[in-house]
Amino acid sequence: MIVEYVRYALPAEVRISFEQDYARVGPVMARSPHCLGWELRRSQEDPSQYVVRIEWDSREGHELHYRATAEFRAFFGVMKAYSDHRLQMEHFELVTGSRP
Repeated sequence: MIVEYVRYALPAEVRISFEQDYARVGPVMARSPHCLGWELRRSQEDPSQYVVRIEWDSREGHELHYRATAEFRAFFGVMKAYSDHRLQMEHFELVTGSRP
């Protein structure tokens, strides 16, 4: 498993639509067998800052398989409106840690 983190800095006028759009198309992304889960979080200190955390079975599952699907096209068709506000999009692998 790998984790993709996507960071956004969003102006006040698009925050509500961003949250609503992600709530609508996140479940579309989650229908992929390669997507193991996702969450959208907003900073408490700076409400313009958002982080999306997506668990994928593998980087290949995400980039090669999921991106070739109708689910990806539906997801990206909505979320591309926020691309200019994206600060980071990277995959991370576990080095060490624990989970509750």
